[in-house]
Amino acid sequence: MTLSEVDLAFYRHVGHLTVPGVFTASDTDAVVADIQVWGEEFLADLPAAQRAWYVDGGVQARQVLRKLDNPHHHRASVQRLARDPRLVSLVEALIGPGVSVYFSQIFFKPPEGGGPKPAHQDNFYFGPNDPDGLVTAWVALDDATLENGCLYFGEGSNRGPVYAHEAPEDEPYNLQLPAAILQRQPMMPAPVPRGGVSFHHGNTFHQSAANLSTRWRRACALHYVNAGTRFVHPALPYDDSLMMQIS
Repeated sequence: MTLSEVDLAFYRHVGHLTVPGVFTASDTDAVVADIQVWGEEFLADLPAAQRAWYVDGGVQARQVLRKLDNPHHHRASVQRLARDPRLVSLVEALIGPGVSVYFSQIFFKPPEGGGPKPAHQDNFYFGPNDPDGLVTAWVALDDATLENGCLYFGEGSNRGPVYAHEAPEDEPYNLQLPAAILQRQPMMPAPVPRGGVSFHHGNTFHQSAANLSTRWRRACALHYVNAGTRFVHPALPYDDSLMMQIS
């Protein structure tokens, strides 16, 4: 798969780009089946002290995970996704050759209460030495719609600075942009069909709403860096040894 000059110009100008149809239904079904098993095993063994970090507080009827970290390291299904030439060619078009997955996440966003994610910038979390050397490839494992909590982007915020983030006292993992900054930035929805990929620059403001629908909104976020980029002043701890070289 390739990106046109128009695609690249759009990404540079607004800070994100949606590419539908990168993966097939069978591709996404295989990942969903695997992460559901992994999630059940992880939740069963999760210590009480860590549940606030991983369990979705918006779902009251049952305990369900909101996320899992580094599936590219733990699950072969996600490794295949991350190494797939259809995706890698698009990543290299955006940040150059010699790419690696530095960090990755599964977002479950369960039906009937899957919680929102406040607006933030990935580059504040990761602190890369080259702000343009990182791109997040957000793979939709289900249709991501307005109803079930698709991403919203602050278009053009990629061309601005990385701002200091803050977090609620009881949610240190929920680093987010201050309200005073967000008041100046409209946020635009970006639905993604299952199998599509939403790419966004590390400086781009993005957030998602709660999932109040009856449908899942699962996604896999793969944070790629180019050959010259590393996390040098991250806001949270990341394990450099888990970085997986792709090309």
